[in-house]
Amino acid sequence: MIKEEFVNAVNSYAAIPGNETILWEEIETRYAEKSRHYHTMAHIENLILELIPVKASFSQWHVVVFAVAYHDIIYKPSRTNNEEKSAEFAAERLKSIDVPSELIARCRDFIIATKRHDPVDNEIDLFTDADLSILGSDSNMYQSYAKQVRKEYSVYPDLLYKAGRKKMLLHFLGMPHIYKSPLFRDKYEATARWNLKNELDSL
Repeated sequence: MIKEEFVNAVNSYAAIPGNETILWEEIETRYAEKSRHYHTMAHIENLILELIPVKASFSQWHVVVFAVAYHDIIYKPSRTNNEEKSAEFAAERLKSIDVPSELIARCRDFIIATKRHDPVDNEIDLFTDADLSILGSDSNMYQSYAKQVRKEYSVYPDLLYKAGRKKMLLHFLGMPHIYKSPLFRDKYEATARWNLKNELDSL
């Protein structure tokens, strides 16, 4: 689904024939890096599937598709600027296919918002809520997600990892609402809080 949406989005602009294939293959290669266990193609596929039902809520769907495809294109667990680097990467690629500068800037806003998942506006809130949908999944799926994230951070010993993970869990649990939009809040909030608290208790 994400591939089809991405190709359609690229072909909506003044792209050189074949660019959509080149750009897509680059995305597939990035998300298939050996160091990735959760931030893979499966993650962005799930993200687009969460957003398609609310497609009409976005003023520029192509921008959303680009943000989905590129929001984790740079992912190094040891760095704190992955979102900024991913936004820069996206901007370069979108410029190459003549996406208007204002839409590139908007795509950047979507990507940067995944750094903290704070409220921004209705569209970005839907995007970041969908990005967090895994938190509200069933217990088995959530546990699998948590194990995948631990593998991505395998360079860190338990002492350091658990401290950082606890900080992240407490950040979300300390929010008035994990999900900013009523749609995702109704769908995932209660289960997400249950999952986060269980993981926190296990650390």
